[in-house]
Amino acid sequence: MEEIITLPANQPFKETVEKIISLIKGKEFTILGRINHATEAHQQGLNLRPTELIIFGNPKIGTLLMQDQQTCGIDLPVKILIWEDASGKVRLSYNTISFLKTKHQLTEESHAVLQKIENVVAGICTEAAK
Repeated sequence: MEEIITLPANQPFKETVEKIISLIKGKEFTILGRINHATEAHQQGLNLRPTELIIFGNPKIGTLLMQDQQTCGIDLPVKILIWEDASGKVRLSYNTISFLKTKHQLTEESHAVLQKIENVVAGICTEAAK
């Protein structure tokens, strides 16, 4: 089972980040954090191509998984990484949500929640990649 999905984006880096943020907010998820890895690297005198991690979630959804198995909290909230590869192409990467079922030994009752999260994250990334 593939654990990380990476899609090519057709917009420049900054526009792709803005589009991801807009799509997340449009789905009524909360942006819980943004980590600009490139800025942090540059502050330490290191070079890193544009790389930003967007952390987001909805406690009404994620809590259901943690009620099943609290260890899911280590993989939640959901994250999307926007990054530029060596050729200057922008990429979007995210963890598949379905792998959480095996990793955390979730029960069948969590299947619908996992599928809902997977569909939302995949939809956001697919739309932002256009």
